[in-house]
Amino acid sequence: MNPIKTLLAEAPFMVIDGALATELETLGCDLNDALWSARLLAQAPEKIRQVHQAYFEAGADCAITASYQATVPGFMQAGMTAQQARELIQLSVTLAQQARDAVWQPGQTDRPKPLVAASVGPYGAYLADGSEYRGGYDLDRAGLVEFHRERVELLLAAGADLLAVETLPSLEEALAITDLLAEHPGAQAWITFSAKDGEHISDGTPIEECAAALANCPGVAAIGVNCTALAHIESLIAAIKRRCGLPVLVYPNSGEQYDPVTKTWHSAPCDHTVTGPSGLVQGAEHWLAAGASGIGGCCRTTPDDIRALAQWRQSR
Repeated sequence: MNPIKTLLAEAPFMVIDGALATELETLGCDLNDALWSARLLAQAPEKIRQVHQAYFEAGADCAITASYQATVPGFMQAGMTAQQARELIQLSVTLAQQARDAVWQPGQTDRPKPLVAASVGPYGAYLADGSEYRGGYDLDRAGLVEFHRERVELLLAAGADLLAVETLPSLEEALAITDLLAEHPGAQAWITFSAKDGEHISDGTPIEECAAALANCPGVAAIGVNCTALAHIESLIAAIKRRCGLPVLVYPNSGEQYDPVTKTWHSAPCDHTVTGPSGLVQGAEHWLAAGASGIGGCCRTTPDDIRALAQWRQSR
């Protein structure tokens, strides 16, 4: 059963949470590390749970776990044992579940039961070299299947409602994920790509081609885009809807631009040829009209952004 469609039966659209790393930095955490926010699964798990709870309290219908950059090889390179790595990956799901249970109680009728979506970042996130924004990996589809297999199995076993396979730069990596989903009947995942403009994902593949390829794959609960500029979202949604009937999820960045080399954020350069909304609420009406079923935030968005989005939904 598709958990997103189940939730959408109770809400006009799904409110996804916002940036995890941004809030962790606000709490004083230093994330300048190859493991990024996943390092805090070992060092400060209570901070991760605190951020998840803040988003649920703001009105989010879904939390994305701190497993984006969490892999067994990555943790082992940081000096942990394989067993410790596996436990930390599964802890990411437990922390989000605990945060949900602190906010939503069984029998509550004023909002749908929020979902816990276990983040599966791309191979490029493990490489920590910015290649999730360009693709061009040294692994083929079979190699990508093997890279993702153990983490996917661990997250599913931990009891996540579905997987959030996000920031993928290539269709080949998305198809590798569908190969894994075929090994786990009943498993559900959303797949979202990073995009470089209003028509193409990061490696240059047209988003329409991606939508057509994933439209009928078992276990794919939704597709969409994340970690992408606000100005491109509306046209990307429309392109997906032309080729696919699945729910479309979008959670763009705040509007700033990320430099993967220096790992710093900068104000977006002024481009008078590209216009778009200044934030999630400003974009939401256009995105829903284009066919979006879920809206949230990625890098540099906060619980305040998600609260404003949830309040706007309630006032409609």
